[in-house]
This record gives sequence, C-alpha cells and structure tokens, in this order.
Amino acid sequence: QVQLVESGGGSVQAGGSLRLSCAHSVVTYSRVCMGWFRQAPGKEREGIATLYTAYGSTYYDDSVKGRFTISRDKNTLNLQMSSLKPEDTAMYYCAAGLTPYLRGGYCQPDPGRFGNWGQGTQVTVSS
Repeated sequence: QVQLVESGGGSVQAGGSLRLSCAHSVVTYSRVCMGWFRQAPGKEREGIATLYTAYGSTYYDDSVKGRFTISRDKNTLNLQMSSLKPEDTAMYYCAAGLTPYLRGGYCQPDPGRFGNWGQGTQVTVSS
C-alpha cells in the first residue's frame, strides 16, 4: 500500500501561482503511474496531469496544458500551477497506480486506474 499526503493548497487570486506537493512512499525504481486529479463541487473527478516513473513521460489535460507542470523529486510528486483561473478551483488529489495503464508511453488519466489516493488539498482561485 502506498501512502500519499498532499500539501500546498490554499487561496490565490486569478493569475497567481501555487505549488502542490505530495509526499509518497513509492520506491524510486518502481514502474508506477502517478498523477494529479481534481474534483470541483458537483463534478466528476478528472485527471489533469500524470507521470510515468519508468520513462518520466508526462501527460496534461488540455485545460491545464502550458500552465501546470508535474514533476517528481525523490519521494515527492509536485504540481506547479501558474496563471491560475477561477475554474481551477477544486479539491486536488495525488494518486498512484501500481499497475500502469499506458497509451503511447503515457499514463492515462483514468481515476479508476489509480488505486492509491491522498486525502486531498483545496485550491481556491478568486477572480
């Protein structure tokens, strides 16, 4: 079982930046899909960025492409968020999928393929 603990959420004005971090127990040599997901009130959880630990390949949803960057540093998964918009307001979750679901070398952002989740951290962007 993988332990995941998010931090770094908060409130920011539109156009601002935040950096989310996720401390995890995934060993560095594992072939694992890791990702950031978010869920706004009344909406389904959506995958916004994934990283495959074996290749370092990353995937971004169109809604965050060019604004968000996923990265990994030892046992921390990060999400650097810039040019934030009010529609980015959501609970953000870090997740790990120990059985990678790949397409074209990238981890697919299907929440059902990730079996380990953190508790979430709230991001609120005001206009």
